[in-house]
Amino acid sequence: MVTTAPETTLPADPGRAFIVGNLVTCSFFWGCSFLFIKLMSGEVAPLAVAAGRGLLGAASLALWIVWLGQKPWPRRHELRHWLVLGTTNGWVPNLLVSYALIQLASGPAAMIQAAGPLVTAIAAHFLFAEERLSGRRIGGVLIGMVGVAVLIGPRLVEGGGTALSILAMVGVTLAYAAGNLYTRAVPASAGDPARLALGQQTVSGLVALALTLAFLGPMALAPIQNHIPAMLALGVASTAVPMALFMKLIRAAGPTRAAMTGYLVPTVATIMGIVVLGEELELRQVIGGGIVLAGVYLVSTSRAGRRA
Repeated sequence: MVTTAPETTLPADPGRAFIVGNLVTCSFFWGCSFLFIKLMSGEVAPLAVAAGRGLLGAASLALWIVWLGQKPWPRRHELRHWLVLGTTNGWVPNLLVSYALIQLASGPAAMIQAAGPLVTAIAAHFLFAEERLSGRRIGGVLIGMVGVAVLIGPRLVEGGGTALSILAMVGVTLAYAAGNLYTRAVPASAGDPARLALGQQTVSGLVALALTLAFLGPMALAPIQNHIPAMLALGVASTAVPMALFMKLIRAAGPTRAAMTGYLVPTVATIMGIVVLGEELELRQVIGGGIVLAGVYLVSTSRAGRRA
């Protein structure tokens, strides 16, 4: 078991206003990302979506870093963190979610991703002494897993393209959980949250661009010109802004409470999908998603079993 090193222990418990404000802001913009991707899905290849999203996010964050009086290129001690986060929280989930949304509606996709806090809570229990699972959290994890089974089980049994999309969203959930836990373990001296967000999006965009050019060719980027508003909204409003806030939230409040965005994002994504895209939800999806969110709520709002 790995415990938290002295240099990575959490600061004084952040205020409720800080946590709620950041959670709501991050969740709203991330929830809207499903809408922006759906507006491009089918016309822009998933790799190209991931490339545009990462590069626009990186450019926005680089301008912010420069405005703060810092240089936007990596320092030697930041390279490893940028590479890890650029993979776990960057191009891998961006590619998978873009692929999944070609066939899945926004609501069900976001509900699957909502299971992320459950994975985060289980892993954090073993990695960080201050993130022990209490009885209520264990109950929340079990309830959430039941919801996941209800939500995705039938589609996986059926197989086919939809099943692959569901598995892609499961991969998104695992990637984000790994990235959140890694961010929690990064020493404060390794870089402030804004720089971590910049590095993540820089690596994400460059790797996705390289893969796009290598496997699809330059013409795969051409359809983006027909979706410039959606791509700008995705890269800036739904990537750069919430990611910078989320990095700060993880470092201040810990991965379990920060992962509560998974409780709010599906709500925003579902509402946007219904109102803007005219999507419909099956009763099974509503029930399964509700059970997942109930489990996430129990996990994210209860205190740890014991403090370090």
